[in-house]
Amino acid sequence: MTQYAFFKGQFVPIEEARISIQTHAFNYGTGCFEGIRAYWNQDHEQLYVFRLREHYERLLRSCRILHIHLPYTVNELCEITLELLRKDGYREDAYIRPLAYKADEIIGVRLHGLTDEFACFAVPFGRYIEKEEGAHVCFSSWQRVDDNAVPARAKITGAYINSAFAKTDALLGGYDEALVLTQSGHISEGSAENFFMVRNGFLITPPVTANILEGITRETVMILAREEMGLQTIEREIDRSEIYICDEAFLTGTGVQIAAITQVEHRPIGSGAIGPVVTRLRELYFDVVRGRNPKYRHWCSPVYPVA
Repeated sequence: MTQYAFFKGQFVPIEEARISIQTHAFNYGTGCFEGIRAYWNQDHEQLYVFRLREHYERLLRSCRILHIHLPYTVNELCEITLELLRKDGYREDAYIRPLAYKADEIIGVRLHGLTDEFACFAVPFGRYIEKEEGAHVCFSSWQRVDDNAVPARAKITGAYINSAFAKTDALLGGYDEALVLTQSGHISEGSAENFFMVRNGFLITPPVTANILEGITRETVMILAREEMGLQTIEREIDRSEIYICDEAFLTGTGVQIAAITQVEHRPIGSGAIGPVVTRLRELYFDVVRGRNPKYRHWCSPVYPVA
């Protein structure tokens, strides 16, 4: 089966979607991207793309920060993505990667006056962290990038070297993931995931001013927790030591979905096993993303024609 990409304004076989080694974004990290998941529902024989529009709204916000001007509206970007998936013909879970980038083949660091391009491809995709029901994490020695240096609320391609440093050291140290601190020593997020903990009957998560990505899955969890479980979310700074004494902790993101943290370095979280809040949130989330919950079906964009 031929895999396609959207590249320079048209759908092409993915092996034809190539850039030069002189490309500005390749040399300087001057691009931004999204990660979007599509979920296969066997009963419906349908592939649902989760919160597609919200992802492209965020991509265009990242573009504004990077002086990238795309010739597409959110609606047009959504339709390009759905058509790409139809061409690929996936009948399994998939991960979609849209990219907006500086395409000129020049030397010189700047953002203005350059050619902007959009590309998109999709691949079959399963788990990002294998131990979603019980991840073992560490605190990274690398600090989170700061908004006044490299703003984390924009998904800037070059900024993910910060994530790569943290993730690599965690994996080489025998952990599943890393928690990254701000310059003030408070929790920011995982290497590429938002962080939540459960304490005293509340969900607690770092605020958007803690150098986090303003996560779409993060927002989804807050809505589901409130509307389906009666749990309120408090957004505030979190001390490192609070994690040691919380009842449950977990990571969220398009890639990681919802992954329980059951151990931080040498300390178990709660009972040391996945807790009832994270278990219920995972059940709710996977019903929603696969289009099995009619209340939230508006978040799911069907790829194939609906009978």
